Amino acid sequence: MSTQLNNVWRSSTSFPSVSGAEEAFVDAVLQELERRAWSPKDLFAVQLALAEAITNAVEHGNRRDATKKVDVSAEISAERVLLSVRDEGEGFDDSATPNPTLDENLEIPTGRGLLLIRSFMTNVWRGSGGAEIFMEKKPSSDDA
Repeated sequence: MSTQLNNVWRSSTSFPSVSGAEEAFVDAVLQELERRAWSPKDLFAVQLALAEAITNAVEHGNRRDATKKVDVSAEISAERVLLSVRDEGEGFDDSATPNPTLDENLEIPTGRGLLLIRSFMTNVWRGSGGAEIFMEKKPSSDDA
């Protein structure tokens, strides 16, 4: 479902924890950002962060259980895009996630998604006991 009010575009939906179920939502978010002339750099950042957050929800939160849902929402204005991704899992603890940049963790396949999300988004925070992630992106000041 998507709506537009006071030049703010909003969309939210749920989908099962299966690969590809999120594509229509991600496409709609990117199309709205393109319509608003967000830079290619920012489009890439939002696409990457949203894909990583959804992948984490499907794989780690819902453990690829197709009976469990992932809830997503987006709010887009000229000033920012605000995204949320929530799963039905137990949540995660930031402090328990290994830092993938440390030498001893380079071969451990966890933590990279969160690192990318935090690197590409302006603000990131957790909700729902760690089962929900909020991501905010403000437009870049340049196209570099």
